[in-house]
Amino acid sequence: MGLVATDYGIKEALAQLGVIEINDGSSTGSNFFSNGELLSSFSPVDGKLIAKVKTTTAEDYENVLSTASDAFLEWRKVPAPQRGEVVRQFGDKLRELKDPLGKLVSYEMGKSLQEGLGEVQEMIDICDFAVGLSRQLHGLTMHSERPGHRMYEQYHALGIVGIISAFNFPVAVWAWNTALAWICGDVCVWKPSEKAPLCGIACQNIAAQVFKANGLPEGISCLINGDYKVGEMMTSDQRVPLVSATGSIRMGKIVAQKVAGRLGKSLLELGGNNAIIVSPDADIKMTIIGAVFGAVGTAGQRCTSTRRLIIHDSIYDKVKDALVEAYSQLRIGNPLDENNHVGPLIDVDAVNMYKKAIEEVVKEGGNLLLEGGVLDGEGYESGCYVKPAIAEANNKFNIVQHETFAPILYLLKYSGELQNAIALQNGVVQGLSSAIMTNNLREAEMFLSVAGSDCGIANVNIGTSGAEIGGAFGGEKETGGGRESGSDAWKVYMRRQTNTINYTADLPLAQGIKFDL
Repeated sequence: MGLVATDYGIKEALAQLGVIEINDGSSTGSNFFSNGELLSSFSPVDGKLIAKVKTTTAEDYENVLSTASDAFLEWRKVPAPQRGEVVRQFGDKLRELKDPLGKLVSYEMGKSLQEGLGEVQEMIDICDFAVGLSRQLHGLTMHSERPGHRMYEQYHALGIVGIISAFNFPVAVWAWNTALAWICGDVCVWKPSEKAPLCGIACQNIAAQVFKANGLPEGISCLINGDYKVGEMMTSDQRVPLVSATGSIRMGKIVAQKVAGRLGKSLLELGGNNAIIVSPDADIKMTIIGAVFGAVGTAGQRCTSTRRLIIHDSIYDKVKDALVEAYSQLRIGNPLDENNHVGPLIDVDAVNMYKKAIEEVVKEGGNLLLEGGVLDGEGYESGCYVKPAIAEANNKFNIVQHETFAPILYLLKYSGELQNAIALQNGVVQGLSSAIMTNNLREAEMFLSVAGSDCGIANVNIGTSGAEIGGAFGGEKETGGGRESGSDAWKVYMRRQTNTINYTADLPLAQGIKFDL
């Protein structure tokens, strides 16, 4: 069922993860109740077919939901610290398999090997965070207005958590959700991107080993594969109280409406149109490093990728020239070769969107400093490798207002006070990540104030891309408003309950109401 690359140990990595059999590369391992049509996974690295997996039918989905529902009845009764112990074991298993899983992420998705390994490290980190959290699922105790009464609130497991993830982070975002959901006593049903299904199978194999070793029901972690139609089964299912979806704004609006229509909960992580403000007091060297990585890392396919650079007119030419010089040093090629900076886009459709965006910015009056273009020839046979582009543009351009998942950076100029730059930064419908480069304390504090960035993430002297596990991740406006990962993001995976206990022989009513019989 497919050929796999022999270079860089990819075939061995796939075998270690249980995705294929090492003897002939033909098996995709367990199909997890799947009996649908075959879904092919091609690598954007070399264009080769890696393997095929069976997609989930409606009947398969019912089997999965039944299995998950039964597992929840058992898992929710396991004490949270014991659930934490299971997650600790899962994290240790990820440590053992970090290298092969990182290689699979790099090969199937196209990000650099360092980023692939970093994504697995994010999974390990969120497991560590969740283990500590398993002893801190705390509520509040409050004083009652009625004598002899005690009030408190507590959190209970929610049930089945549906997870829909995107191709750009094919394993980490699932782990952000599932590690916290497991700690909270929930079970998870995951639909990975149809563009990276093998990463999903690999993660499911790892989780299944851990749960089996602990004598726990297999339905605690479930996998469904396929396109948006499979996701629709979950978003419209009353048995799934929470759907966490990562993807485009268009997709998120569909999910939100469908889930809200049945009064369910949705956790949405949608598009970004992220900007770095470069003030006259910026450290230029630091700015260039942050901007270049933010714009071209993962070939511009992060939701936190830097799309806009808002530069003060007094240093505009200096920053522009330094950027062009830095871009000339970028090496584009096989992401498993650690000498390269930029890998491929996910597929030819993404390449076409990249080309269209460049055409549009020119039509709207933009000036291309670096024209970009699609690479061909030896090493670029997949047709997915493109040159990072830079365009001088206007924030009001239609194409600048939209997110293009590609390495295209728009340079915008501002003059006068910082508030003018902040207005440009906030002048888009997305509100995920933002940053300012400045050594001016007043500017930094203004950017972080209520009159500053309107994004869920606001950074000073670092770029827009990259986030630590300890902080809650997510954005405002049409980014969806969801929060994942650290801080108190765990609360969305649980239901809150307020409890009042009367330990007297009387029954006083609240607000002093009298009701005597």
